[in-house]
Amino acid sequence: MKNRITLKDLAKDLNLSPSTISRALGNHPAISDATKKRVQKKADEKGFTPNSIASSFRMKKTRSLGVIVPRIDIHFHSLVISGIEDFAYKNNYNVTIYQSKDALKREQEITKILQTRMVDGIISCLSIETTNCKHFKKFNKLGVPLVFYDRVPTDFDASKIVINDFESSFTATEHLIKSGCKRIGHIAGNQKTNIFKARLEGYKAALKSYDLPVDETLIMQTNSLSYDEGVACAKKYLSLPELPDGLFCANDYTAVSAIQVFRKNEIKIPQQVAIVGFSNYPISRIIEPNLTTVNDRAFHMGEASAKLLIRQIEDNNDIIDSEIITLKTELIIRESSRIG
Repeated sequence: MKNRITLKDLAKDLNLSPSTISRALGNHPAISDATKKRVQKKADEKGFTPNSIASSFRMKKTRSLGVIVPRIDIHFHSLVISGIEDFAYKNNYNVTIYQSKDALKREQEITKILQTRMVDGIISCLSIETTNCKHFKKFNKLGVPLVFYDRVPTDFDASKIVINDFESSFTATEHLIKSGCKRIGHIAGNQKTNIFKARLEGYKAALKSYDLPVDETLIMQTNSLSYDEGVACAKKYLSLPELPDGLFCANDYTAVSAIQVFRKNEIKIPQQVAIVGFSNYPISRIIEPNLTTVNDRAFHMGEASAKLLIRQIEDNNDIIDSEIITLKTELIIRESSRIG
């Protein structure tokens, strides 16, 4: 295998010191343009590429970010990743993605890997199984900034990028009420997770605000808000003595599956059951009728996470204050809830 060309090799060929070669390649103002051109020409001839790892050790920065997501195949997280990578790329940072697959053990293993890798900062969304964040504490001791997004810890001092799930769910349920619905169901997410607790509480608060009863038989619990779970919940609604006339789902997958089950059973959407989802997945614009949903601004959440993390990395202060940034959501009204 051909040996890698080093700064010392270039220095020997050009009769210059390695430090001069390094400064010339780094476009240092103290090096003349003629010397820079001469060095660059020789570097091109020899096929020299800078050793970024060695450079990172000298600078004490790797310009690398570690990102832990529950699942890449969930549209929300893929959009978040896209937002992170876009902002990181514009600011000359590299991004490495890890999947916890919503498993605490796997998340813990990833944090151990990241403790031995050279990353300047970490962005993470907690797994569904995570209730204790002690495996992240080592990063505080190492001085590695952390930013959590969406599913964030409540008992851990770190920066967070979130949406107001309670308010968003209140607004979605209120829309159904104002559309004339009086018997509104909810397909809820895993109640071990704060964001889904907040969505359930927002739904209940809207009902109470308009003097409508909270009927527990209309609240269906799920583990992961999967399409299949949505199908099962919709079938349970069909088995009730009386159908709900409105349905707020904690994500779009369950809302779409409910639409399909109801339509197969000749239930008219929205005339008999008006439906609202959450997250504005692409399928919400494809399903017939198009799904009313909450735009949770996933891309912007990723962008904001990277922006905050990079600012903290580049802050020269030894002590970094934690920040909580709450992004505003938007209710997108489509045919699935347009009554009359």
